[in-house]
Amino acid sequence: MRPEAADALRVSGLSHAFGTRRVLQDVAFSVRPGDFTVLLGLNGAGKTTLFALITRLYSARTGAIAVFGHDVERAPRAALARMGVVFQQPTLDLDLTVEQNLFYHASLHGLSRRTASPAVEAELERVGLLERRHDRVRALSGGQRRRVELARALVHQPSLLLLDEPTAGLDTESRQFLLQHVRALCRTRAVGVLWATHLIDEAGEEARVIVLQQGRVLADDTQAALSAPFGSLSGAFDSLTARHAA
Repeated sequence: MRPEAADALRVSGLSHAFGTRRVLQDVAFSVRPGDFTVLLGLNGAGKTTLFALITRLYSARTGAIAVFGHDVERAPRAALARMGVVFQQPTLDLDLTVEQNLFYHASLHGLSRRTASPAVEAELERVGLLERRHDRVRALSGGQRRRVELARALVHQPSLLLLDEPTAGLDTESRQFLLQHVRALCRTRAVGVLWATHLIDEAGEEARVIVLQQGRVLADDTQAALSAPFGSLSGAFDSLTARHAA
């Protein structure tokens, strides 16, 4: 792992279980501002549980999680204020308009409508949905709804963005839009990103890749470094996960 002072997200010695079933085992990694970090793992690897712990949907039993130095257990308000999240399962209110969903989210972060209004407009424009701001969400396609969720996650100007399988069920064009948009946030706004996926092709050349298998981190390095001994990231992933298969 890298120096703690610069970390947008730092996970240390994190373990979690549901009853007697271990889901995460001594997980440790970090994400720095401007990093596009891919959490790569098959379904059931523990990605969603990890996200639930980072966002405090679950309480960590062992280990520590810090967002820009704020421990999520001891200082949850400060940690969550720096964080934007796109969960795997859709969380928009389908009967509210696009902008109502964003304003509601802004209010949860203590922003007045007047304060939030410029950010709502700017984020909807960036995802190409400003003209749909008054439409009910249920009138949008699946790809458009994901864009709304991304815009909503950015309304309060977070410095850390978490996305759990954000392209699941989307067509190629929508997948590429989300990837390009999020990578641009890393470059232009120095947002630290943790992008969880089981799709190897979503880890571009500039990505840092964390391979998670059965709740354990098997590798944490640049895409190029992981790929080099095997000729491709796919080869590296197959080799690592086969070696640690149950």
